Amino acid sequence: MIVGRFPVLWIILLLSVLLHSCASTPDVDEDGANADAAEQTEGSEGDPFEGFNRAMFGFNDGVDRYVYRPLVYVYTSVLPDPAEDAVSRFYSNLTEPRNTVNGLLQLKFKQAGNDFGRFVVNSTVGILGFFDVAQHMGLEQGLGEDFGQTFAHWGVGTGPYLVLPFLGPSNLRDAPGLYLDAQIHPVTEIDNVPLRNTIIGVGLIDLRLSLLKAESFVEGDRYTFIRDAYLQRREYLVNDGKLEDDFGGDELEDEEFDF
Repeated sequence: MIVGRFPVLWIILLLSVLLHSCASTPDVDEDGANADAAEQTEGSEGDPFEGFNRAMFGFNDGVDRYVYRPLVYVYTSVLPDPAEDAVSRFYSNLTEPRNTVNGLLQLKFKQAGNDFGRFVVNSTVGILGFFDVAQHMGLEQGLGEDFGQTFAHWGVGTGPYLVLPFLGPSNLRDAPGLYLDAQIHPVTEIDNVPLRNTIIGVGLIDLRLSLLKAESFVEGDRYTFIRDAYLQRREYLVNDGKLEDDFGGDELEDEEFDF
């Protein structure tokens, strides 16, 4: 099983990060000041692995430019928009078991029941999720739950920002949760390896396609912008769609802060 190799990946990755952190020494000028200090931003305080992260960011950018983007172009050229929407609903439905399990672990019983109901209805009446019948029955799609959010609910700190090869933005709290999320994904139950890998591959293309519109908002240093947007989004999800307003101290509700 593909996901069975993930624990080794996490160990190698975290060791690489720690070794990089220990081996890197900042350049110091004659006055004993960090030569790059003037370029540090407030966000860098939570990004002690920035050198490693930028390298991984560049690597992922290359993979995106030469692999994902061409595949997305072919994908959108072949499938009409209604078919693309149906495929997106299919993959969204596959996340409902993850949402249900993590909702229960966070004691969100009402939301967990809603997510489980959506999975049952859409997997049957909705033909494997290609049609979102559940929403017409009052079972609205939630923000989504994962093990990273569950760890946060249990009091685990975010930890430093971390860019994973191929997987993109994460942090030391959420990264192990990706493996646990994969373990309860329905696709892992498929014994036919070619079929399983095809579903995973098309899912990656669908995910990349969903992010295309967001790219128009990226400005300035792409690494910094994406890092800050990711961290803000994770805080938003951990707090169930609420963020503190830095200006007035009030909470921003879901409809006021749309991503």
